[in-house]
Amino acid sequence: MENARTDKSTTVSTTVNTTSSTAKKSGRRPSLPIDFEHRMIWWKEAIIFGVFYSVYTLIRNQFGSTLVEGVSVPNHSFTNAIRVIRFERLIGLYHEETLQDWFLPHVWLIKTMNVYYGTAHFFVTLGVFIALYKLRPSVFGQWRNTLAVMTALAIIGFSFFPLMPPRLLDAPCPDAGYGAACIESEYRNFNDAENFGFVDTIKEFGGPWAFDRGPGSKLSNQYAAMPSLHIGWATWCAFGLWPIARKLWMRLALLIYPAVTTFCIIVTGNHFWIDGVGGLLVFAVAYFIGTEIHFMNHRRLVTRLTMSQQTARD
Repeated sequence: MENARTDKSTTVSTTVNTTSSTAKKSGRRPSLPIDFEHRMIWWKEAIIFGVFYSVYTLIRNQFGSTLVEGVSVPNHSFTNAIRVIRFERLIGLYHEETLQDWFLPHVWLIKTMNVYYGTAHFFVTLGVFIALYKLRPSVFGQWRNTLAVMTALAIIGFSFFPLMPPRLLDAPCPDAGYGAACIESEYRNFNDAENFGFVDTIKEFGGPWAFDRGPGSKLSNQYAAMPSLHIGWATWCAFGLWPIARKLWMRLALLIYPAVTTFCIIVTGNHFWIDGVGGLLVFAVAYFIGTEIHFMNHRRLVTRLTMSQQTARD
């Protein structure tokens, strides 16, 4: 009986020392015991996802087309669009309108891209969120944090750099629309062109909803283009699932998804390609911040576990 108590005390002491040593040695990235389980509650995560997305939508819409009065906001977002066009021309990569022209005759493809643009970024992201919860619970917090931080950073971008998408450059100005057709610019008639030449594919060919009328015009910020969260979220999906994608077709799908999304945002006239670069940048920054938050939580758990074991020993 005496030996049993001694063995038990020794075991607890050894575990405490090992845990404490691990936390000290790994510092920023402490390791938890292999058999440690950080309990996650699915409905809690679902509420977090739903509340955060709702708050994101509410805040995003405070800085854009839903608040347009006169032409003040279109002037700002149009000026930023001209800056983007000027930069892309400077480096010789202003080809969005040409790319769109190539595919406009293929109506079935354009309609497919319209539906893809309005649905995939939400439903695929939600699906990956659930998959990470079920299949990668040890790093779920890290990827949840990354998604949240990335979305928060995007809101800052939307607020300080409202950007008119290509499809609105030739659209009517308020109150008839949300475009900039009434604003003069040397770039509108570049190379003797009549206008910028972009087509609003959702308005012309239809989609899940319309952005220029009805609920879509009230619930969307049409100048929330930089950074592109379609690209940021698609990249998040690919990186989050990559470690568990064992089959070739799975990895190809993960690589193709961000590529198809990039094609979609350009061919539908919703973004410049540089918006996608912005999406990649916010993903990269958010990954490092989200990961650090995850490690901070691990350090907290290691400290709590160490203290509970010390209490048990005493």
